[in-house]
Amino acid sequence: MIDRGFWKSKKVFLTGHTGFMGSWLSLWLHSLGAEITGYALTPPTEPNLFSLCRIDEIMQSEIADIRDSSELAMKMSKSAAEVVIHMAAQSLVLKSYKNPVETYGINIMGTVNLFEAVRKSSTVKAVINVTSDKCYENREWIWGYRENEPLGGYDPYASSKACSELVTAAYRNSFFNPEKSDRHGMAIASARVGNVIGGGDWADDRLIPDCVRALLKGDKIIIRNPEAIRPWQHMLEPLRGYLLLAQKLYKEGAGYCGGWNFGPDDHDARPVEWLVQQLCSKWGQSASYLIDKTTQPHEAHCLKLDCSKAKSALGWHPRWNLEKALDSIIEWTKAYQEGKDLTKVCLQQIEEYSKTSPEA
Repeated sequence: MIDRGFWKSKKVFLTGHTGFMGSWLSLWLHSLGAEITGYALTPPTEPNLFSLCRIDEIMQSEIADIRDSSELAMKMSKSAAEVVIHMAAQSLVLKSYKNPVETYGINIMGTVNLFEAVRKSSTVKAVINVTSDKCYENREWIWGYRENEPLGGYDPYASSKACSELVTAAYRNSFFNPEKSDRHGMAIASARVGNVIGGGDWADDRLIPDCVRALLKGDKIIIRNPEAIRPWQHMLEPLRGYLLLAQKLYKEGAGYCGGWNFGPDDHDARPVEWLVQQLCSKWGQSASYLIDKTTQPHEAHCLKLDCSKAKSALGWHPRWNLEKALDSIIEWTKAYQEGKDLTKVCLQQIEEYSKTSPEA
């Protein structure tokens, strides 16, 4: 379980705090009493959850580039961070086709810069690098990938995440080897995450944000790959995984280093068209969709994660099934449409989620 006593006054350095998941995690950490320093570029979209929830008021927000190694090292040192969670990334497959150089620069050299800053820190004890389920060599299996499966990547985004995993392993082995943890006192892990969904995501070329924009405008939803199967999960699921993993890394160290999968159970790996049908039904108001039949860039057809390791070693299990996740998105979006206090809405959803019993 999440230990509120552990997080109270804990100094956390969070990269990517202005993004969708970073904003949610900032709210959650603040509610636990953590002292947060965020490091990221300005919010990537307008509107954005970071601004809507006034998250800069609850943390030390540093607006800077993960590719600026000297600035990153200085800000991390100044924060006196004990826990580092690295979420800053170029996270869109289609954007990686349009700008592969930027994708590799952020996702690979950003990771290198992060670990160089950690090497210079005298306070950091636990680091989590958040990557992606797409870091695996995708063989279109119908079963989930385990943490020891080969890394790969067809497109620039996927391969950059595989490279980020390799960088993480190299720094862990070379400078913070778990077998010598009694000397350096550092524990490093990576988190591989499925397709996260939730209220407040406004990214371009992502299914749920595209759906939400269309629903709010009363337009038809346009979908690209209706038969593609994805491991959909509410983003509070992996965020809880990061918090549990960080606790273990900090307290127990070496045994929890390495890669960790955080994904949904098999029944929530669903086709894109099924998901859109459910959203339209839940939204009502004659919501509908069309399938874009033009040629699209390559994307994986079937991708699942085996999360046995997290379930066994961390006691982590999914709490919200896909139906509940979609309901929460509709709830959040209607609250946005009605001009409600979105900080309150987010915190209420975090509290509801935290009180829900695991599915397994």
